[in-house]
Amino acid sequence: MTGGSLDVEPLAGYTVGITAARRREEFGAALERRGAKVLYGPAIRIVPLADDTELRQATERCLTAPLDVVVATTGIGFRGWMEAADAWDLLDPLTKAIGAATLLARGPKARGAIRATGLREAWSPESESSNEVLEHLIERHDLDGTRIAVQQHGEPLPDLVETLRLAGADVIEVPVYRWIAPEDTTPLRRVIDAVATAELDTVAFTSAPAAVSFLRAADDQGLGEAVHEALLGPVVASCVGPVTAGPLLERDIPVIQPPRARLGALVREIVEQIPRRRGRLLPVADHWLDIRGQAAVVDGRFVPLSRTSMALLRRLAGRPGHVVTRRELLPPGGGDEHAVEVAVGRLRSALGDPRLIQTVAKRGYRLAFEPERGADASTDDWRY
Repeated sequence: MTGGSLDVEPLAGYTVGITAARRREEFGAALERRGAKVLYGPAIRIVPLADDTELRQATERCLTAPLDVVVATTGIGFRGWMEAADAWDLLDPLTKAIGAATLLARGPKARGAIRATGLREAWSPESESSNEVLEHLIERHDLDGTRIAVQQHGEPLPDLVETLRLAGADVIEVPVYRWIAPEDTTPLRRVIDAVATAELDTVAFTSAPAAVSFLRAADDQGLGEAVHEALLGPVVASCVGPVTAGPLLERDIPVIQPPRARLGALVREIVEQIPRRRGRLLPVADHWLDIRGQAAVVDGRFVPLSRTSMALLRRLAGRPGHVVTRRELLPPGGGDEHAVEVAVGRLRSALGDPRLIQTVAKRGYRLAFEPERGADASTDDWRY
């Protein structure tokens, strides 16, 4: 092996926070299979659809007069709407009302849910974009007086709805799978704390409501500014797609997201991006030292490190090969230089070869960095 950590799972040494309420175990298991440590903190919970009075009122309004257009935005939402209507003995009249209207599906999952009910969509955009649905409606329909039912996807669609109303349409917002704050906020608070202190490498979002709730909870916790700063630098915000990313981008928080909004694609994106963004592979003292988010890998050997050792290693790797003084290596809370010597000794023992960290007499310590060896390696082997 010339470099890299081929014998270690790609996410070993990285910690991922999951804010999802639905499918979180499936998502977490996929990440754990790739070596990640997962911290769960659901940012939302789902109101059971059959118990949601807002959904029932919207459904009954759909039945008071013929519908002209129905927009289905998500598969789970459309199925949930039909299941709730069935529980209220309104499925038959609702299906007939939707079947008599022009039915639009935002994407393939919504299209599949529509067909599962025996209905058929009239049109669906390739982009899976609500904006393209809006453009289609404006360009092809005279909307003045048109009755349009828009199935929401957990977070309201104010731009779409407002534009339709300004064009003269009578819009019925159908708030399926409504989100509210979790009953127990302790796990979410733990994730927020871990983001604020950069103990996570990435925090993952699979819905816009979860992103909104997470940011609001951070503000309520008094950590909004710290979380924002962390998400601008050491902690990566991972989103399943552009709709989910919206609340974060509105706060100028950068995100990573896969080309297609799918959970499996998000897992692959995290596997590809987090090691690049949070990891560092250096040629040091005849070894390859892979400095990961919360651990290290030496020549393919996984080395778990304490928080103190990890912080020390990151300081030494900040400018690899340069001397870092003992004073500069003191922890933020203070201490003495003897404590630094002890910490360096522990880090050397953990890494397995004391030559990795050189002592520079009367000055401090440095990584035994070998840039010339790195220059001979491929770019896949050496991240610097």
